[in-house]
Amino acid sequence: MSKHSPDADVAFISALAELLNKNELTELSVMREYGEYDSLDVKVVKQVTVVQQSAPMMQAAPVVQHASAPAAAPAPAPAPIEDPAQHPGAVTSPMVGTVYLSAEPGAATFVTVGATVTEGQTVLIIEAMKTMNHIPAPRAGTVKRILANDGQAVEYGAPLMIIE
Repeated sequence: MSKHSPDADVAFISALAELLNKNELTELSVMREYGEYDSLDVKVVKQVTVVQQSAPMMQAAPVVQHASAPAAAPAPAPAPIEDPAQHPGAVTSPMVGTVYLSAEPGAATFVTVGATVTEGQTVLIIEAMKTMNHIPAPRAGTVKRILANDGQAVEYGAPLMIIE
């Protein structure tokens, strides 16, 4: 076994970090061998933060009206985009998994748009870790929208359907 200095290892790792920054890399992996049974494996990773910026809002140019032209009525403001997860009748995913709208392939779906459901009635299945989890309707009502597709992967809290 060869002897090597921990200070030399620190200097080596610092040099790798400098190399990473200098060459605009995000990851660098190196194995340094000191002898037959002595080595140093180093992996230097730079955390990259992605910042999403919305497009700047465009302002309409002012409208110049002539005295003889009748005043035009202002256009109605566009309706805000609705987030289905914020809807009061949203049924959200209680887990990460795969959505199935029927009990087995080729079978009829549990519910359809316009169907009346009772509280506790199975509306779909989420498979997680090879376990089929029946998702019940949290309230009685009418299915207004089905937001998930059969076989779609979903995250925790993802909106699956709207029941009003």
